[in-house]
Amino acid sequence: MNTTGAWNIYRTRFLIKAKQLTEPLTFIDPFGREQCGKPGDYLIESSDGRRSIQRREIFEDIYVAMGPAEEAWPGHSTRPLEQLSPHITGPPRASA
Repeated sequence: MNTTGAWNIYRTRFLIKAKQLTEPLTFIDPFGREQCGKPGDYLIESSDGRRSIQRREIFEDIYVAMGPAEEAWPGHSTRPLEQLSPHITGPPRASA
């Protein structure tokens, strides 16, 4: 093996917020694509507010936890997922 130079350490290009799903979730993203996840998959939110779902096996292979995300992204408000798409499905909510 002929290689030159030293090893370098890399990480993904973008920071994201994510939480692991505990129940199935389906919604239509801003591009009109259906996002479907099952328990164990991850709901991801990028810094521009877009949300998507990533399979657990892929997510855990790519991302490394950097700590809790206790605040919204600078300059963006965090809206509940239900306000992003009228096509969200999941278990029925208990009425208040």
